[in-house]
Amino acid sequence: MRAIAFTIISYFVTLSIASAQNYQPKIESFACTIKIGPGVIARCGYLVVPENRQQVNGRQIKIPFLFVRKTAADSTQNISLYTTGGPGYSTIANIDQISESSGFLKYGGFIAFDQRGTKKSIPSLDLPEVGEAIKQAYRDNLPPEKLVLAAVKTGRKKFTDQDIDLSAYNTIESAADIADLKKVLKIESITLVGISYSGGLMLTVARNHPEGIKALVLNSPLPSYVNYEENGLFNINEALNQVFDNCEADSSHQVQYQNLRSRFQEYFKEFGTKKIKLDYTEKGTNKVIPIFYGKQELLDAIIGRMDNSQLKSVPFVIQEIISGKHEPYVKQVLDDVFSGNPSLSLGMRYSIYCSEQIAYADPLLIQKQEEVLPWLKGYRFNNVNHPICECWKVKPEPQLAKTPVYSRIPVLLSAGDADPWCRPFYNKLIKRTMPNSQLLLIHNRAHSSGFTVNGVDYLEMFMRNPYQKIVSQSKDLKVE
Repeated sequence: MRAIAFTIISYFVTLSIASAQNYQPKIESFACTIKIGPGVIARCGYLVVPENRQQVNGRQIKIPFLFVRKTAADSTQNISLYTTGGPGYSTIANIDQISESSGFLKYGGFIAFDQRGTKKSIPSLDLPEVGEAIKQAYRDNLPPEKLVLAAVKTGRKKFTDQDIDLSAYNTIESAADIADLKKVLKIESITLVGISYSGGLMLTVARNHPEGIKALVLNSPLPSYVNYEENGLFNINEALNQVFDNCEADSSHQVQYQNLRSRFQEYFKEFGTKKIKLDYTEKGTNKVIPIFYGKQELLDAIIGRMDNSQLKSVPFVIQEIISGKHEPYVKQVLDDVFSGNPSLSLGMRYSIYCSEQIAYADPLLIQKQEEVLPWLKGYRFNNVNHPICECWKVKPEPQLAKTPVYSRIPVLLSAGDADPWCRPFYNKLIKRTMPNSQLLLIHNRAHSSGFTVNGVDYLEMFMRNPYQKIVSQSKDLKVE
């Protein structure tokens, strides 16, 4: 207890020293490249802040934002700020136009804000070397781990040779970026909107910089203070159980999917480490590559479909795979691997996960999951792990980052009962220490569960009055 108290005190002393150095955040405007509809005022720019707030005379970084509002809307009141999840994805890159009818504009002004280190930020911690290493491992039939670690070391050297402080790309600094943007834009009342990882980011803003925060809207949030790696396989297994429960409750499919749960578990428990050869033609080429796949690719084919657009297909795909019909599903997985993910800044993801998740995750507890869920044994559910973080070498975030957020700020939470990544119990942890929270638990909904159920917009109810109790109007929605 003394050690924790000392860490927290040291953290606040550090904050005081940083603030005493008295830097001033700045805005550097640039021309908006997205399409802006009539009746909308738009401002595009970079927030310019120190990379490391304890070294305010050092490197300055630039983080892009888009601030839009209707012509009659106040520029300082009732603003909603959104940043996307990941971590590692760009918010700005996903926006191509704004009109008067766009989303949050009905409630006031709207800000789309990137996180430091993502695609449109300067610098961007892109790391294409890792994706190329994974492709090479498939092409040459080599274990990917060694090649990936070599690529991580190469990428780290690329950034450190530019004197980039990789430890400065973390949730606490990103939260301070949001506070600085709020300050420099003179915003007095703001609703913070987050999804997945950025749900945890918004909680961090609420704890560290609560001034002027009107409410939080968190879609499938991952709070920073859980140890995700110790839960990852349990999360997936719970979501799969929801799929199996649905099959058992559906009388029209009981014969087709009879005992699907036990057959799935037995199949993958027995599959082990064996490899199967597949002739694969990479998109855009005529060259046939003999590729060896196994349990990882087959589970990827199933779990990758556990989203809101494909969830209903999961039982059929499981049935196909455990019947030996692998090829079309494995090829889809390989297509994703070889097309890459150019929108993900993997270096930024490493810095955040290594500093606040892997640094606090117990390898023995991670392994314990495999002992009680042998059908998922060996499944790599994340692209960040302890060996990668040992190469990446960033400082752990302070212990305060791993403590719950205690606040009376009103919160609207949304959770899907078939979400394999951010389970409803994360939402319940948030709700426990934030008593003005309301949780929408949506049946048969996966990650990014949203706030509309059977045509009823519960977000609009909340935004009208964040303290008013929401009442469910659907059998598919439970409000807690």
